[in-house]
Amino acid sequence: MTAIEVENVGKMYRLGLVGTGTLTHDINRIWARMRGKEDPFAKIAQSNKRDEKGESKYVWALKDIDFEVRQGEVFGIIGKNGAGKSTLLKLLARVTGPTTGQIRAKGRIASLLEVGTGFHPELTGRENIFLNGAILGMTKREIRAKFDEIVAFSGVERYVDTPVKRYSSGMYVRLAFAVAAHLEPEILIVDEVLAVGDVEFQKKCVGKMQDVSRNSGRTVLFVSHNMAAVKNLCNRLMVLKHGQVNFIGDVQTGIERYLSREAELGSKGEIPEDLSVINTGQAKFRKIKLEDDEQRMMEECYYNSPMRFSGELDVKKELKDVIMEIRIKTKDDLTIAYTNNDYNSSGMLTFSPGIQEFSLEMENHLQPGMYTVTLGIHHSDGRTIDLVENVYDFQVLNVGKGGAVGLKYPWPQGYTRAHSNWNFNDR
Repeated sequence: MTAIEVENVGKMYRLGLVGTGTLTHDINRIWARMRGKEDPFAKIAQSNKRDEKGESKYVWALKDIDFEVRQGEVFGIIGKNGAGKSTLLKLLARVTGPTTGQIRAKGRIASLLEVGTGFHPELTGRENIFLNGAILGMTKREIRAKFDEIVAFSGVERYVDTPVKRYSSGMYVRLAFAVAAHLEPEILIVDEVLAVGDVEFQKKCVGKMQDVSRNSGRTVLFVSHNMAAVKNLCNRLMVLKHGQVNFIGDVQTGIERYLSREAELGSKGEIPEDLSVINTGQAKFRKIKLEDDEQRMMEECYYNSPMRFSGELDVKKELKDVIMEIRIKTKDDLTIAYTNNDYNSSGMLTFSPGIQEFSLEMENHLQPGMYTVTLGIHHSDGRTIDLVENVYDFQVLNVGKGGAVGLKYPWPQGYTRAHSNWNFNDR
């Protein structure tokens, strides 16, 4: 049975101001809507690319979104900042309406889109539990039946009769999630707010969402940048990119699609302009590649053989006392290897303006599998100059450089091989 059906949904915003800026344009939009016609400004709206300067003041935060969510499914939604995730959840929660298309949902919807969604700061925790329950359509008797369970789960028993404006952000989100999860909505929408809580509470929330889905048959929509949580919790995954659907399908493939940058690199390892997560304009990484002995670009490396990386840094302004680093991550975005130029006591770096070539060789203790590379350069006090995440994908093969089998056992545990010395003595 389908719990949520989204057909050709789009959401357009005007940048900078509410409305169109003129009374004439506002009237034209209202008149078109009354006649069931397309918004006259939709034709000039541009796609949602936050790192590009557009010519139009109108932007599609979402466009041509089509998907279905089955009852009892935990459906994950991931994407970069500005991809349209929060906008989509607000449409599903009916906080705002779509510019185009239709959304059909079966049952009551509880949403947790930001800390304290639906809470009144002047009311106590107790009063907000009853207020939220009423908003969801619960009777006072139903709320009373769940009250003790909600408070116990949230862990704020001592403060339940204190106005929530005095709560910390962690306490706020604890109570908000407890209310949303325990008042039995048919559909639960959870945004990245769980990142506010501590590790113990995040585990409780993930367990509760699994229970809500598997044992109660309710539907959960989950947005997070924590790929491990997405992988453990979700049945299916949707990847958004620039306000449009980039992928819908199984979780592992979706995570790999989201994290992968390999297809965007040039044949010589050129890094596109828009891949920097943070950049101050002082310097920018231009190239990165894993290379063989003849400096040819590789997508694979042999088991138990050293890895050699090379690249280029375009230095715009003179840099003093800086550190360059490289991280190796799993496809679940877990950092498992790290090194920087200061690890071998070479000290801080100083670069003059121009193209700076660099290379490094790393010991390879990785188990066979897929991995990705993140590059960074920062000042000695930690201030980032340029950070390029998940820019280069590569595979560690289950074979040695000479062709011999690299791994005798087909069931490696973990991601790395630990060096160890074993001793045995007869008694």
